Amino acid sequence: MAKVSPLMLAPPLVFAAFVLLAAFGMYRDDPTGLPSTLVGQPAPGIPQASLEAFPAATTEMLASGEVTLVNFWASWCPPCRAEHPKLLEMAAEGIPIIGVNFKDTEANATTYLTEDDNPFIGVGFDPQGRVAIDWGVTAPPETFILDGKGVVLFRFAGPLVGSDYEQRFLPALKAAQGG
Repeated sequence: MAKVSPLMLAPPLVFAAFVLLAAFGMYRDDPTGLPSTLVGQPAPGIPQASLEAFPAATTEMLASGEVTLVNFWASWCPPCRAEHPKLLEMAAEGIPIIGVNFKDTEANATTYLTEDDNPFIGVGFDPQGRVAIDWGVTAPPETFILDGKGVVLFRFAGPLVGSDYEQRFLPALKAAQGG
């Protein structure tokens, strides 16, 4: 009888493990959702650095007593530019939005907000992306809904545009606002 090398068993075992992981992922409650470990937890801190030309974001803004949004963005990010008019619209409606610019240069971020208007009540500057890691941000834009005490209620990955915005983000925002 021929001897079977343990190395010959490795590829089929690796393939079987991959199939099991894929099957598990397909049958989750929401296979397209990106779960956040922050939901239900106090919001992490925000960068101490800010863009000089704009009001600084402060930790007190996170627990302001009213529903607040925290938006992670960058000037080099096309989806961030696509959602910018919606942020301006929400700010005009009185929704407080804290902006966190990350993995960007101060000059580019300042130019962007100067030319396209600033929807943020405070702007944090995170050039290395370290604070974004604390929030679990994978790529810009990402927006978090916080309650009045600074607890994360919802995480939305992607631009605030289109049907995904209307079907997932808006209902979560309205629920947070009590409507």
